[in-house]
Amino acid sequence: MKRTFVLDTNVLLHDPSALFQFMEHDLYVPMIVLEELDAAKKGTSEIARNARQVSRFLDQLIGDSDGPAIAAGVPITSLINEANKSVSGHLFLQTNLSNNEISIASGPQNPDNSILSAALQLHRDNRDVTVVSKDINLRIKARVFGISAEDYFNDKVLDDVDLLYRGVAEVDRDLWTTGQSQIRCWTEQSETFYAVPRDSLPNFFPRQCLYVDDANGLELIGIAVKDNEIVLRQAIDYRQSRHTVWGIEARNREQNFALNLLLDPDVQFVSLVGVAGTGKTLLALAAGLAQCMDKRLYREIIVTRVTVPVGEDIGFLPGTEEEKMTPWMGALMDNLEVLSETEEGGDWGRAASADLIQHRVKVRSLNFMRGRTFLNRFVILDEAQNLTPKQMKTLVTRAGPGTKVVCLGNVAQIDTPYLSETTSGITYVVDRFAPWQHGGHVTLTRGERSPLADFATKNL
Repeated sequence: MKRTFVLDTNVLLHDPSALFQFMEHDLYVPMIVLEELDAAKKGTSEIARNARQVSRFLDQLIGDSDGPAIAAGVPITSLINEANKSVSGHLFLQTNLSNNEISIASGPQNPDNSILSAALQLHRDNRDVTVVSKDINLRIKARVFGISAEDYFNDKVLDDVDLLYRGVAEVDRDLWTTGQSQIRCWTEQSETFYAVPRDSLPNFFPRQCLYVDDANGLELIGIAVKDNEIVLRQAIDYRQSRHTVWGIEARNREQNFALNLLLDPDVQFVSLVGVAGTGKTLLALAAGLAQCMDKRLYREIIVTRVTVPVGEDIGFLPGTEEEKMTPWMGALMDNLEVLSETEEGGDWGRAASADLIQHRVKVRSLNFMRGRTFLNRFVILDEAQNLTPKQMKTLVTRAGPGTKVVCLGNVAQIDTPYLSETTSGITYVVDRFAPWQHGGHVTLTRGERSPLADFATKNL
C-alpha cells in the first residue's frame, strides 16, 4: 500500500538524497521544513552544504510547476537515474497553511508542532501517514497523536551492530585433522602457506584472520581465492620478543592479527575496532613508525581525528593548525611517550627519541582535507566512530599511490549527534571493505591498558 512520508528537517540535513530513497511512496515536505532549510544554508559546514543541496534538488523537482501542480504532487522520477528506476512516488509541498492545532495541546508553537499539524491534517484526509525524523521526541509526540513515526533507516549499514564483520574467526579443528589430505602446504621466502578447499570456509573474506583453537594455536591470514581454493598465510607471532615492533609486543591473539595486517604492505586499508584500552592507537603508531623509520616504506605518519568534545566546548584555540589540534591529540601524545622510551642515553636519549618520532608524525585537521592527496603516507584516522559515512568517504579517498589508511574506533563511544552504532562511519567502512582483497579488519576484545581500566570497561 502506498504511504505518505512526512520528512523532518534533520533527515534532509543528514542525507540530502533522502528525497530519492522512498521507492514508490509519496513524500510530503511541510512549509516549516523549507524555512529551517533556508535558515541552515548559510556557512561552510557540512549541514549548510546539505541544506543547499536539498534546496537545489527541490528546485529541480518543482521546475516551472505552479501552485495547483505542486498541490497535486510532483513526480520524483524526473531526477532519478538508471540505478533507481523503482522510485515512482510524488513530492508534495504544503500549500494549505492551516492553524497549528498541536500548539493548543502541547505548548507554544514550534517547528515540531507545525510538522505534527501537517501530518495530522494528512491523516484526517485518509492518507497512510508516517513521520520520518531523527528526533526521538518528535517521534514520541507523533505517536501520542496517533500518527505513525519512524527513524530514517536508509543510512543504517546493519540492523544490529552485533552483525558487523569481526575480521577474526575460528576454524574447525577437524579441517586440520580429518581433512589434511585436502590441504596443500608450501613455503616461500621463509613464510608458510596453506591452500584449503573453498567450500571448507563458506563465509570467508579476503584478509580474514583465522585461528585453530588447539594445542598448536595455528593462526592464519587469508590471502586470496584461486581455482576453488583459499590461500592462507601463517601469521607472524609478534608476541615473541624477537619480533617486537618498535619495542611493542602483541599481548593477545587479536593484537597479533592487527600487527600482521598493519605491517603487510599489500594491505592498503586496515580498520581496528575495540573498546577503550585494547591498544588500537598504540599498535597503529608502532607499526607506522617501524615502516616509516626502519623500512622506509612511507615518508611520514599523518594523524587526524574529528574534533567533537565530550563535555562543554572550551572555545577558541590559538596557534597554528597543528597547535590547535594538540588538545585533541592527548591519546596520540600518551602513546608517543610510550614509544619514545629508551634506556640508552638517559634523559638526553629519551628527548632525542621523542624529537625524532614527532618529526615523522604530523597532526592534521579534518577541516582542511578536501582536495588533498597523500603520497606514500601512513594515515591514521583516530576516533573514526564520530565520522559520518560521507566524511569517511572524503578522508579515505585522499589516499594516493603508496599510502596506507588505518581507521581506529570504538562504536560504544559515539559523541556526534544523530550518529549511532549502525550509522557510524567506522561501521560503514568495515562493512564495505570486508570483500576487498587489500583491506583488513580486526575487532579487538581484550583490554590491555591496565587491570583497573579493563575492570571499569566491563563493569561501569
